[in-house]
This record gives sequence, C-alpha cells and structure tokens, in this order.
Amino acid sequence: MTDEQKTSEPMPDPAVSVVGPGEGETILLGTTRMRVLEDGGNTGHRLGIAESVLAPHTPGPPQHRHAQHDEGFYIISGTVRFTVGQRDYDATAGTLVMVPPGAPHTFANVSDAPAVMLSTFTPDLYVQYFRDLRDMFVGDQAMTPQAGAQVMSRYATEPATDFA
Repeated sequence: MTDEQKTSEPMPDPAVSVVGPGEGETILLGTTRMRVLEDGGNTGHRLGIAESVLAPHTPGPPQHRHAQHDEGFYIISGTVRFTVGQRDYDATAGTLVMVPPGAPHTFANVSDAPAVMLSTFTPDLYVQYFRDLRDMFVGDQAMTPQAGAQVMSRYATEPATDFA
C-alpha cells in the first residue's frame, strides 16, 4: 500500500459518549449524591467528570492535597464553601473553582439549601476514590480519619494536616 492510499482511506469516527439526564453511575456518600458522567473510560483517562448534589449542612472531606491531578468545581446551584488553607470562599451558582496539584482544599455546604456542582478530575485518577469510599459505606466500615487517609493515599492524595 502506498502512502497516498493510506491517507485517502476514511478514518473511522471516534466514539462519542452521551450521558442523558438521570443516566450515569450513582454513588451515595452520606448526604452527598454523586453522578459519574465520565469515569475516564471514554477519554483515555485524561478526564473524569461528576455531578454532586450536597444536601443542606453537608460537611466536606478533611482538607487535603492531590499530588497528581487537577480538580475543578463548577457550581450549578446553591452555595458551596471552599476552604483553601486558612481562607474561605463562598462559591455561588456560576462560579468555577480550580484546584491545582498541591493546593490544600476542602468544601462543604453550610447553607440551608441543597447545592449542585460539577467536578472535573484531570486525569481521571480520583473517580475510583469515590467508588472506594462508597464501598466502605456499604461495607459498614468505620469512616475514621485514618481509614479516609488510607483510601486517599491510593490516589496520590493526603490530608493537609498543617490545616487540620
């Protein structure tokens, strides 16, 4: 086959992923309902995306740092409080919060109304972390700070103990 023949043949179309309303994998984590929209399987593991609904007064995880992935949060509705080090940011609908590797952070819904946010993970590394947490809840394992830190460590994440 000549080079000309190789380039003139049509390339197959890449697969397109479409996740409709109510579709996707649901993960329940206490008072948070997460819907995984992209677990990395369609993006070559470059990107994971999840929608989370935080019930009123939902505490967040302990402040932590990721070593190998960026995390983005786009607030769809409600207000989510982000704590970065010692500073608080109340993010309302339409706000984007980007957390690079190494930045200490946590989030919580401290309001009386539900909050909905879209989260991105680049690469998709952290999607499996939420599945592991779900399995701990389902397995009735005690969610101690040590158990949480052990699960985080599997995904290049550690508690930000300097801000505990």
